[in-house]
Amino acid sequence: MNSLVAVTYLIYALHAFSAVSGLLSPALIVSAFLTGWPSIIAVIINYVKRGDTRGSYLESHFRWQIRTFWFALLWALLALLMAFTFIGIPVAIAIVWIVGLWVLYRIARGGLRLMNARPMPW
Repeated sequence: MNSLVAVTYLIYALHAFSAVSGLLSPALIVSAFLTGWPSIIAVIINYVKRGDTRGSYLESHFRWQIRTFWFALLWALLALLMAFTFIGIPVAIAIVWIVGLWVLYRIARGGLRLMNARPMPW
């Protein structure tokens, strides 16, 4: 179990490294989070080790991490589609800002709950 806790910390650290590398603006946070090699490696580790966490509080952290990545990607694609229209550009910018802050929040909240050995909410 201790090795899985360490892996979970590693995954949060990889996601945080990617997101923080884009801290110049929330738009860069999202793009760094989704395209940075640390986050991509983190998601791969999530899927490879997910079965090992079944039945433990770490399962909720893995689900949280995976959903953070895929929902950020979904919102980024929506923002990209919105950016193709003149009227949608301000909406796309707002979406990217909100998603960037949301990604940072999810990484921080997950890491803090992991430090207290608490599961993530469903």
